[in-house]
Amino acid sequence: MNHKQALKHRIFKTISQSAKELNIDSYVIGGYVRDYLLERGNAKDIDIVAIGSGIDLALQVSKNLATNPKVQIFKTYGTAMLRYRDIEIEFVGARKESYNEDSRNPIVENGTLQDDQNRRDFTINALALSLKETNFGKVLDPFNGIEDLDKGIIRTPLDPNITYSDDPLRMMRAIRFATQLNFKIEDNSLKAITTNKDRILIITKERIVTELHKILESDKPSIGFKLLEKTGLLDHILPELTALKGIDEKEGQRHKDNFYHTLEVVDNIAKTTDNLWLRWAALLHDIGKAPTKKFHKKIGWTFHAHEFVGSKMVYKLFKRLKMPLNDKMKFVQKMVLMSSRPIVLASEVTDSAVRRLVFDAGDHVDDLMTLCEADITTKNPEKFKKYHNNFKRVRDKIVEVEERDRVRNFQPPVSGEEIMKAFNLKPSREIGIIKEAIKEAILEGDIPNEHEAAYKLMIEQGKKLGLKTS
Repeated sequence: MNHKQALKHRIFKTISQSAKELNIDSYVIGGYVRDYLLERGNAKDIDIVAIGSGIDLALQVSKNLATNPKVQIFKTYGTAMLRYRDIEIEFVGARKESYNEDSRNPIVENGTLQDDQNRRDFTINALALSLKETNFGKVLDPFNGIEDLDKGIIRTPLDPNITYSDDPLRMMRAIRFATQLNFKIEDNSLKAITTNKDRILIITKERIVTELHKILESDKPSIGFKLLEKTGLLDHILPELTALKGIDEKEGQRHKDNFYHTLEVVDNIAKTTDNLWLRWAALLHDIGKAPTKKFHKKIGWTFHAHEFVGSKMVYKLFKRLKMPLNDKMKFVQKMVLMSSRPIVLASEVTDSAVRRLVFDAGDHVDDLMTLCEADITTKNPEKFKKYHNNFKRVRDKIVEVEERDRVRNFQPPVSGEEIMKAFNLKPSREIGIIKEAIKEAILEGDIPNEHEAAYKLMIEQGKKLGLKTS
């Protein structure tokens, strides 16, 4: 089978010519070939295997391109990379690999194309297209990868136990591809992931998080998280989530399975936003429910202050996974902390409650509403409609209140300096008391968010505190 159409981009002719000049064979392999055959759009990453030196081929290609792009060389790995227009091309010499038990970094030897295809993680990633003049565009498919693509199967070229034990990150990649492509992991392969799950502990947190991000960024992240849970990997990576699994019953009273509820919320939010950190917030919004779960005879199951507890857990989780402890983490914390606020508000949409919501959420109030709408997982169509109608009222009221009262990113209309000047004060607790009284009056709607009204209240509050105007 020939696929010259896949190689119509001029860069492939340049690589083919450069390989010929060096008297070596070269092939396109991996993701580019897979995505072309799946008709998944234009890939921006291309992997080239040279039967010889990948570094030499990269340098020759750069020489033959009019732009002479800079070649990045990674001598340790025998690889090189260059950018041509908006495409990143990685060159590697065909190789054989062997592994030590305590590392995923292989011992590498030069090899044939077949050796190189043997070391690939999955049959669908072992597909190669020839760049030789004699059979330009020919597919080399030693493991029936095309058939697996057609059937939607993730399968390893060799024994899955060896493949996953050698490089345990491949277990995460199998689940990630199953999620992104909506493919099924072949049964032996899935069993091998469960058998080798403890091997994930030798993989760096950064690499695990990269795969988690790709699962979360997919159209239906629940596919991946169910597989991570089923194979036992999730216990090692996000035990806060597996702790949510299961339904307890006491005296005939049950609570919902918060693990599967969480996955529904994540799938819901994936339909409405590409914001990775908002998807993280959806994934973690209920993690505080496991440590706060209690049964009371009169009221049944409670999860008191689970939002507060969950927001504290976010920091520890991010730190453990070596994720950024910056504004992204703080955003996820805030969303988890406030995740129930609009739900409580929806039954009685008052101006003052909405003002406080906007004040506390700031620029993230729209994200918070998106999260709360995704949190509606009831299968009762009447309830579903009612909740969404209530949230629409909250959204409308947010717009109305914001236009009138401007409390998003609130700045007090009377400054501390002005209070000090009015009462001839030095920095003191009285200033804070007056500022707090003005803020509360604006949020309650007792006064408008305007200087004149706030100044008048400042004078009144000062008198109550026994202060005299200067």
